[in-house]
Amino acid sequence: MKVSQSIITIITLALVMPFGNAYDPSPLQDFCVAVNNLNNGVFVNGKFCKDPKQAKAEDFFYSGLNMAGNTDNKVKSNVTTVNVDQIPGLNTMGISLVRIDYAPYGQNPPHTHPRGTEILVLIEGTLYVGFVSSNQDNNRLFAKTLHPGDVFVFPIGMIHFQVNVGKTPAVAFAGLSSQNAGVITIADTVFGSNPPINPEVLAQAFQLDINVVKDLEAKFKN
Repeated sequence: MKVSQSIITIITLALVMPFGNAYDPSPLQDFCVAVNNLNNGVFVNGKFCKDPKQAKAEDFFYSGLNMAGNTDNKVKSNVTTVNVDQIPGLNTMGISLVRIDYAPYGQNPPHTHPRGTEILVLIEGTLYVGFVSSNQDNNRLFAKTLHPGDVFVFPIGMIHFQVNVGKTPAVAFAGLSSQNAGVITIADTVFGSNPPINPEVLAQAFQLDINVVKDLEAKFKN
C-alpha cells in the first residue's frame, strides 16, 4: 500500500518534534556576543553577533548585584535583571539571572515568564512563594514558605508569585532558562493593556461589576 507524501511528512514531524528544543536553541559556536551594529553582524536568535575574534572579557561581565534595588514602589519590591541586554555574551546561551529585593510585606506580584523556567534561592528574610498549574491540572496551587538557603522552582509559563511575610527586608536570586525569559505581570497586562481591553469583556471574565473593572483599568493605565 502506498503512503502519501503528506502522511509521511506528518509521521516524520511527530517523531522529530519530541526531540525538539522548546527553550532557547543550543548555541552553534563557543559564543555569540550580541551587538547593535549591523555591520559585519550575523543575525542569530534575536541578536546580531559580533565577530568572535573581537569578543572581550567585558562581553561576559556585569557588576552591581551586590547593590539592593529600590523597593519604594506600589508593590514594595525590585527586580534587577541580568540578561542578554546587560551581558551580551549571554546571547544563545539560554540562561539569565535576577536579584529580587523585597521590603517588609512587599511582593513580586503574580506573573509568568513565557520563555523560561525559574529557580529561586532565598538569601535573606522569609518568603511565601508559589505557582498555579494549568487548567488541565485543575489550577492547583503549589506553595511553600521559604527561609534563607531554601530553593523553589517555578516551571516555564506558570503564573507564580513571591511575598515577603517577614518584618525585615528579603533578598533572593533566581536563574532563568533563557537569555531573555520575558515577564507578563498579570494585573498590569489584563487591566493596563494599551489600548484597554473592553471593560465588558473583563467584567464577564472576572465576574465583576463593570464599574469595578473601569476603576481597575484607570488604576493600572500605562
